[in-house]
Amino acid sequence: MRKRLLNAGLVLGLLASPGIVWGQAVQQNVKLLVHGLPGKMEVLQVNGRSYVDVEALARFMSGSVVFSGNEITVTLPSSFQAASGAADGATPTGHSAFSKDFMRAGIEQMSDIREWRSALVNAVQNGYPLTDEFVAGYQGRASTNLRLASVAISTDSDRSAYQLLSKEFDSMQKLSNKILSARKNMNYIPPDALKDDALDQKILNCAHSLASMAASGQFLDDGSCN
Repeated sequence: MRKRLLNAGLVLGLLASPGIVWGQAVQQNVKLLVHGLPGKMEVLQVNGRSYVDVEALARFMSGSVVFSGNEITVTLPSSFQAASGAADGATPTGHSAFSKDFMRAGIEQMSDIREWRSALVNAVQNGYPLTDEFVAGYQGRASTNLRLASVAISTDSDRSAYQLLSKEFDSMQKLSNKILSARKNMNYIPPDALKDDALDQKILNCAHSLASMAASGQFLDDGSCN
């Protein structure tokens, strides 16, 4: 059987496998351990450097190795590739997963909607005056983060969730305009006016649905935002 030695630090750096544990360079009979895998591998130390048999390493990690000229290609199982991406801070970009940037912008936009609604509810319940200027700050922040979410779209789930974020923003805008219009027309708004308001309930239900999606990292439209 053909044996080839490869610098262990280089191999493991290229594979980006998390959880590697090394003995000190001055130790003898050094063993290589990979968290999550049973057993150990022999490590050869030469002049302070650690080496492993690349073929043995591939077998140890349930992968495969191909020699082609002066190139050696090691392929790991998908579980190791996924772990490598997570260690690097990457976010899965499959059909059902949200991208990291979109998730961040979406959560910020949801927070803005929540603060906007809370300000309106507080004003109605306590009879505080409402003006366009008062609402503009909340509306502006929510609109900005909605645009950031749009720019961050990179997966199918991002695209689908953005549609729901947009609907939530539109519903919040309608509720805000309705209350402002009533105040401008000097109409009396009872403190409990929003208690059974259908639009306000829709905003709350949509917010809960979006929060559940954010917590799970998966897109699932239950119809609350429609």
